[in-house]
Amino acid sequence: MGFWNRLYYAFGGDNQKTGIQSSNPSGGGVTAAPVTFDSAMQVSAFWASARLLTEVVSSMPIRCYTIDEETGIKKPNPNYDFYRLLNNRPNRYQTRIEFFESIMLNLTTRGNSYCTVERDNHGEIYALQPLMASQMKVILLDDGSVTYHYQDADNVVKVYAAESIWHVKLFGNGVVGMAPLTYARKALGIAIALESRVTQLAINGGKTTGVLMVDDKLKPEQRNKIRANYEGLVDGGSDKLFVLEGNMKYSQTSLSPSDMQMIENRRFQVEDIARFMGVPSVLINDTSASTAWGSGIEQINMGFYKLNLRPYLERIEASMKRWLIPESDWDKIEIEFDFDQLLRADQTTRITGYSTAINSGQMTPNEARAKEGRAHAEGGNTIYLNGSLIPAGTESEVNTGE
Repeated sequence: MGFWNRLYYAFGGDNQKTGIQSSNPSGGGVTAAPVTFDSAMQVSAFWASARLLTEVVSSMPIRCYTIDEETGIKKPNPNYDFYRLLNNRPNRYQTRIEFFESIMLNLTTRGNSYCTVERDNHGEIYALQPLMASQMKVILLDDGSVTYHYQDADNVVKVYAAESIWHVKLFGNGVVGMAPLTYARKALGIAIALESRVTQLAINGGKTTGVLMVDDKLKPEQRNKIRANYEGLVDGGSDKLFVLEGNMKYSQTSLSPSDMQMIENRRFQVEDIARFMGVPSVLINDTSASTAWGSGIEQINMGFYKLNLRPYLERIEASMKRWLIPESDWDKIEIEFDFDQLLRADQTTRITGYSTAINSGQMTPNEARAKEGRAHAEGGNTIYLNGSLIPAGTESEVNTGE
């Protein structure tokens, strides 16, 4: 049994064998309301989750380092060609932030992000152009190679070889990632249906259905005429004064159980959608369980980074090294996101941390000053040891009194 056949049986899905690879779940399934990208983005919880992940990652600075092969020490290398491209001008249309917003929006909703890799005559990358994940089909050939079929706005299908596409994917079968948008479509459908119900109630001015009782037996045309004359009792937002005649009585029915639990259902959908998106609901302004994350924003940020953001960052960094950096530089060059600002502690905590690092010889005073944006001080490049701030290498002189 070949590798791809084993992979197919391991996942057990019809879309995992050779041929078109799908990021969507197999089978249909009824949803409470039709779910598309546009309708899903009108659900506040889905919009807020996608926006949070997208903007936080795209706003992080990226750094490039050269790794010393002997010591393993990383030194900043801002002149590396691919890093300069990525950081300053990924393509003719976008800044670095806009570029990574495109990457993350496709990744967090469609489970896959695609970019064309444009190279010059020397094989150097000079542009990365994002493509819409919804218009891409990934074809797995019998020999294990992959081709990408992209349908543009003119319905023209362009075929790309694997080396011409930078493909970042969420967890899946290894060829395509699983799409949160479609796997969460039932939860999104419920949220959309609830929003539609709330909208209808708002249009009706909060009026519920009722029963108009008449003593006499009515003909069909009389019923229709009365219904037309008094439909404002249950429809519309205007508050009219209705005069009932002929022993008519109006009895308003109570809210249905679904309407009575609408607030609870809508709150649950916020948590459910946030769970699908991998975002703590408290970070999208759900205050119903805010104490679950503690009272400090530092704890919230730390938990969000460790459990939610870090997998995205590691995924993108690993994909860049694998597909965009020459193999000859894999052990020498490292491009990574700088999340120090995200995890930046309050000033008192930072100063205490710097003091501990300086006293233990892990940091010089000037390195601490640089992190705070302050100019270097004279003599601040000295490594100190022990709590008495003794310059490294002079312990014997201090001990002998010299």
